[in-house]
Amino acid sequence: MSLVHLKDKTFRLSISASEIEQRVAQLAQAINSDLAGQQPLFLCVLNGSFMFAADLLKQISLPCQVSFVKLASYQGTASTGNLIEVLGLTEDITGRCVVILEDIIDSGLTMSRLLQTLSAHQPAALHVATLLLKPRALKVSLKVPYVGFSLSDDFVVGYGLDYDGLGRNLNGIYTLIPPSS
Repeated sequence: MSLVHLKDKTFRLSISASEIEQRVAQLAQAINSDLAGQQPLFLCVLNGSFMFAADLLKQISLPCQVSFVKLASYQGTASTGNLIEVLGLTEDITGRCVVILEDIIDSGLTMSRLLQTLSAHQPAALHVATLLLKPRALKVSLKVPYVGFSLSDDFVVGYGLDYDGLGRNLNGIYTLIPPSS
């Protein structure tokens, strides 16, 4: 499918399922190598990261644990800039190596706030792995060692990302086509 229609918007395929699969495998390989000898806790940020997290974790060969947090900062097609913590951390991360799995980092405000919150629990290390990064949209400086793809500032859906709840099930990444003038 090269085009998808969700509600009142049309999106064009920009990253295929096979490209995602290949890049996720490369990220898993890098994490396995970099964190060899450790037992990380993978902290998946819901809802968007569920597909990325599932595919990545299937390729992690390290002994590890998996947990979930749910955060929100989007409304429609724009980041609100406000972080709402819906479901918090239940694991003790003191002294642990933690890898945050995120679907997309846009402004960076949500990730920055999450990193601050987690740092207060004194983990041994905090790493971030994101499928998508919008470097030109960043409003804060972030260290993101594991990035699947860098994007422009366009709005995207698919592979866990949504537009008003729709499109998460798409196996590729689709970019919003601006309306004709």
